[in-house]
Amino acid sequence: MRKSQSIEEQQRAYAERLLLALSEQLGERGVTRVFVVTQEGRPALDVTDCRGRMRRVFVHLPFCWFYWGDQQDERVSFLQMATAVDRIEEAAQAGWAEGEQGDLRVELHKLLDAYRG
Repeated sequence: MRKSQSIEEQQRAYAERLLLALSEQLGERGVTRVFVVTQEGRPALDVTDCRGRMRRVFVHLPFCWFYWGDQQDERVSFLQMATAVDRIEEAAQAGWAEGEQGDLRVELHKLLDAYRG
């Protein structure tokens, strides 16, 4: 009998499938990318831009986004994969924004802990 996966494991597996599909399509367009898992266990794609700079593309499941920063133009819906591939390819060809990569991750358990204590 197979042990059922936790919600977090199911979400991580779904994020991995999305990123691998994105990776395959970006690869077909000649975009340099590598699938990675961060030290925190988050799946991501390291995508290299036209200047040889790397940004991590993550999945934000609650909002159905691929994102590579915290600015409005640094995210795209994964529900329309072809559009997402186009947008990420365009962003990489134009070059990633200067500065540190912003993060849209919200760790709800930390917010809840702050209100409990």
